[in-house]
Amino acid sequence: MLTFNFSIPYEHPFGHRGFTHSILFAILWATLLMFVFGRTNKIIWWFVIFLSTISHGILDAMTSGGKGVGFFIPFDNSRFFFPFRDIVVSPIGIKKFFSEWGMQVIINEIKYIVIPCLLLLFAKILYDKFKK
Repeated sequence: MLTFNFSIPYEHPFGHRGFTHSILFAILWATLLMFVFGRTNKIIWWFVIFLSTISHGILDAMTSGGKGVGFFIPFDNSRFFFPFRDIVVSPIGIKKFFSEWGMQVIINEIKYIVIPCLLLLFAKILYDKFKK
């Protein structure tokens, strides 16, 4: 969203959902943060940061709006969506967010992000409990 403030067009490689949503960016970002913050278990640090970063682009490619995600920037400037596009795109601006549209976004976030994450956490807790 910051790129809109600098008049960078959406379709530009550094535009919205561009380079910062690419696989290369996720690799570089994970590597940088691994070296800065990963005191031990650097591979685990890298993997978690990479998955966290790339998942943002993946989820954006499942939204109902925008012009796609530049997964392969800087090698290919094409933008992509997945066939599943049921995640309601968030409105821009505070006023619009506190509306019926914003409420649909919150419900979608709970349905497609919060609940699956809680189920994974619950599965891990059960696994850890019963593996002893």
